[in-house]
Amino acid sequence: MPRAGLSRARVVDEAAELADEVGLEGLTLAALAERLGVRQPSLYKHLDSLAGLRRSISLQAKGELGDVLLRAAVGRSGADAITVMAGAYREWALEHPARYTAAQWIAGPEDEEDAAASLGAIQVISDVLTAYELRGDDAIDAIRAFRSTLHGFVSLEAAGSFGLDRDLDRSFDRLVRGFTITLTRWAETAGDES
Repeated sequence: MPRAGLSRARVVDEAAELADEVGLEGLTLAALAERLGVRQPSLYKHLDSLAGLRRSISLQAKGELGDVLLRAAVGRSGADAITVMAGAYREWALEHPARYTAAQWIAGPEDEEDAAASLGAIQVISDVLTAYELRGDDAIDAIRAFRSTLHGFVSLEAAGSFGLDRDLDRSFDRLVRGFTITLTRWAETAGDES
């Protein structure tokens, strides 16, 4: 019988927090059991394996990131929505480094639950991009560019790779502003595709 107060959701929540503290590679069932004040075998009442737990963290993280982007975008459009979403993305990623990494994982093609979780954040970005009248391949390319732009900056920032003594917020703001300007002429960037 599961310990009172311990549920699968709590186990995954605590595991996600622990992973943010020690990294995904540092996340072990022994450390999680200690954090929860239970013996390790008790965890198997709520999960099947460490790999399954990591998958659950990934699913949760994808949902969290989608929710963060949605909350940021509500009531906004165009460059304003992109700017606020980008800031929310960066803040969440830096506050939750392991969850952010897990949110980037792609599961197998038969994992419908993961596909649905992955689609959440993508759909928010896609909806915001409708203000730029992007459709089809143009929209897909713009979504990929937006994600790549943010991921690149956030990953370098998290790794401490920006060594120059300049304001990171200023650089980030200019990056996002430059991206929003590019979006106004996005269709022109396709070039000759014949």
